[in-house]
Amino acid sequence: MKEDKYIWEEFKNEKDQALSYIYHQHIDFLFSYGKKFTKDKDFLMDVIQDLFYRLIKSRKNLGETDNIRLYLLKSFQRMLIREIDRSKKQADLLNQYRFEPEIVFSIEENLIGDEERSKALSFIQQGMKALNSKQREVLYYKYTCGLTYPEICEMMSITPDSARQLVSRAIHSMKKYLSTNDIFLMLIFKKLKTL
Repeated sequence: MKEDKYIWEEFKNEKDQALSYIYHQHIDFLFSYGKKFTKDKDFLMDVIQDLFYRLIKSRKNLGETDNIRLYLLKSFQRMLIREIDRSKKQADLLNQYRFEPEIVFSIEENLIGDEERSKALSFIQQGMKALNSKQREVLYYKYTCGLTYPEICEMMSITPDSARQLVSRAIHSMKKYLSTNDIFLMLIFKKLKTL
């Protein structure tokens, strides 16, 4: 991630094109990640804008990074949880905001035909609900965000062995659930038809 290190240094040195690049490269990703915590789009945009405001304000004092996406994701997650907590305390909006991400994988959506999408997604969501929150979170980071195991460990504060074990157990549980509902075989068949 040599390029990220260079762009980050340019940003810290107050180069506007670096700020613009970072913002436009990561805004959609951060927004999508935030939707896993809350559906309030205005609230999410406010938190994202606040994140970038704080980064700009303190850019001279920021540390080094060779992975801008991970740096922004960790910072955004902390800010988002803090702001959700603050909102809950102020307005008691307990039902509107949730800390547990509701994870839906776009990979499955690509494999499922329009007619079967609703039924298949329902099975997948039920299968995801059968997983514990850590398993759902690790699958989200691994397959939706595309994070590596070291990055997952950093996000979740777990060891690499724990991360691999969580992913393995989650996939095993999903396969077991999906195969008992014949949806797993349907997904494989659909995938083979598209090859």
